[in-house]
Amino acid sequence: QCLLSKSWGSDASCRMVVSVLSKDSSFSSSYLPGPAAGDPKILTLPLEGSQQDVGLVSQPTFSFTVRWQLRERARMTTFLGQCYVGTNREETLHTLWLLQEVAEGPAEDWKATR
Repeated sequence: QCLLSKSWGSDASCRMVVSVLSKDSSFSSSYLPGPAAGDPKILTLPLEGSQQDVGLVSQPTFSFTVRWQLRERARMTTFLGQCYVGTNREETLHTLWLLQEVAEGPAEDWKATR
């Protein structure tokens, strides 16, 4: 059974720390960007998310959003994925992510989304 309540690391040296899931499987947590974040002033970012009820599925899907608190560039990143348990009982998160920066207007939206 896969549980998100722990510390997770990524290939890009980022870290997500989920302390406790609430009864409705939502969580508030922290996200620590790795060197790839590009701004050494950022230490910890707020994270909010939810996962499927692990009582219903053993390898739940989940989503979470990170609010980047940068004055010069406002942006948010959303992650969507699933937690898998391998044959060696190791838990792995597989995610897709979408980053949205603030655009000057609709014509600039194409370059604000990654």
